[in-house]
Amino acid sequence: MDEEEAELRNPFPSPPSHYNNYTSHNLKLLALLKERVGDQNADLGIVDQHELLSDQTNVPTWSLAQLEKPRVDWVLEEGHYSVFGDTWFVKETIPSLADLGGHELYPPDPSTDRRPALLAVLRSILVTYSNLTDAILAPPPPPSSLAQPEWQRQLGWITTLAQNLMAAANDLRPVQARGNLELMMQRQLELRREETKNIHSQCDIIEARLLELRSSAQEMAGSDQKLIAKPSDSQTSTINVSLEDMLRWAEEVP
Repeated sequence: MDEEEAELRNPFPSPPSHYNNYTSHNLKLLALLKERVGDQNADLGIVDQHELLSDQTNVPTWSLAQLEKPRVDWVLEEGHYSVFGDTWFVKETIPSLADLGGHELYPPDPSTDRRPALLAVLRSILVTYSNLTDAILAPPPPPSSLAQPEWQRQLGWITTLAQNLMAAANDLRPVQARGNLELMMQRQLELRREETKNIHSQCDIIEARLLELRSSAQEMAGSDQKLIAKPSDSQTSTINVSLEDMLRWAEEVP
């Protein structure tokens, strides 16, 4: 039995040894047993399977009821089931200190303000620690005394108070996680706003630079048009000379 429990506690346990019982022959015997019992709600574990299956061969000595599938309605009613030696709850819940067998000193309702109770627990820890110090410094009881030493009682009370503080802190883990998530999302929002602000500032700088380049380009284009519209003196004299030559050539032609 100890070897089976150790195997179940193994991180990679082997299949339970009773899986070898799920043979085709045994499953046929189970179906035949149900048929001969007749009552679907009857408990097969208490019936005499050897008497009902006396005409069959190789009837196992263990109860064929072990081959039945787990009753889902029973699991839902009990609220938990066992797998590889561990108990698992159907509905995942965080057990309270009272559910675990501890002495709960604060209100069980999480919506109730627990701060006054926790402050009282903290004060009790300080007072109990002082009493524990006094108990340790006190002379030991006589050997014939059967009473529990005072320091053990104080130490047990400190353990109970510490369990209450740890359990109350664990109950606040979801609130802490939600607060951390809110802070993280706020920080991400602030970073995105800063990045967006930097992008807008860079866009403004680029737009101002483009306006400067556009104005300078327009000025250069205006100066080029003025040069093209007004010819120089040398060009004018060249045109005049060309006209005189053409008139002279026209007069000389008969």
